[in-house]
Amino acid sequence: MTNGGLQYQFARLSIAEKLIVVNVLIFILDGLSTALLGHSVSHWFHLPKDFLEFVGQPWSLITYSFFHAGLGHIFWNMLMLYFASRIFLNLFDAQKFINVYFLGVIVGGLVFLLSYNVFPTLLNTNTALIGASAGVTAVLIFVCAYIPNQEVRVIFFNIKLWYVGAFFVLVDLIQIPYGANIGGRLAHLGGAFLGYMYARQLLNGNDIGAGFTKLRNSIGQLFKPKEKKASMKTVYRKNTAADSQADYDRQARQRKIDTILDKISKSGYESLSKEEKDFLFKAGKED
Repeated sequence: MTNGGLQYQFARLSIAEKLIVVNVLIFILDGLSTALLGHSVSHWFHLPKDFLEFVGQPWSLITYSFFHAGLGHIFWNMLMLYFASRIFLNLFDAQKFINVYFLGVIVGGLVFLLSYNVFPTLLNTNTALIGASAGVTAVLIFVCAYIPNQEVRVIFFNIKLWYVGAFFVLVDLIQIPYGANIGGRLAHLGGAFLGYMYARQLLNGNDIGAGFTKLRNSIGQLFKPKEKKASMKTVYRKNTAADSQADYDRQARQRKIDTILDKISKSGYESLSKEEKDFLFKAGKED
């Protein structure tokens, strides 16, 4: 397949599927670099527990989430991300997903940093934090808190989402006293807290990720090439009937999405008809 074909296939993926591809590619490249160079350079991207060391590599508050300790680590993270994102993207667009995922990564990283610097007894364990778990947990707990009574199929049983979320949070809480990956467990809980708060605030009409969206857009503008001023006379084009129809269709589609989301917030996801669920699924893929 040509580069153009690969780019086209990548562009067709959902935002979660793109994240999975990027994580897998980085995992492979990290392994190859270790095999070829005899050592890994990935420590520059891991989140260190020492605050002064973190100050020297602040980007690690994000980049740590793209590195994993082994095949099992990345497999379970990406599997959970795939299934949780399918529910999430049936409800919201890619921008909301990015907010929840990366705010979960950031909050999870900050909880890890603060815990190791506030509680000295933890300093003898993890040396650095890696893995997408905080972001994945944020997405999972978000959907569990937003539509808690929605049932999902787990092996042979239908289970409400809030049971699923409660199970994962309890597992992390129970394992902390036994010293098993304390740093990772704390990061999971930070991501879970972000996901829960984001969902509950959104149900109350407050998008706590709005500021993060503005920040991302501002950073994105810095890397956009500046448009050259045209030397020729500007020609103004009148709106055509096709333009007006396209605008009307977009507005009508957004109104329908808003109506369905309002119905979910009042009566739950299970109250939707099959047609409404299908519409949300298609809208999420298009965005």
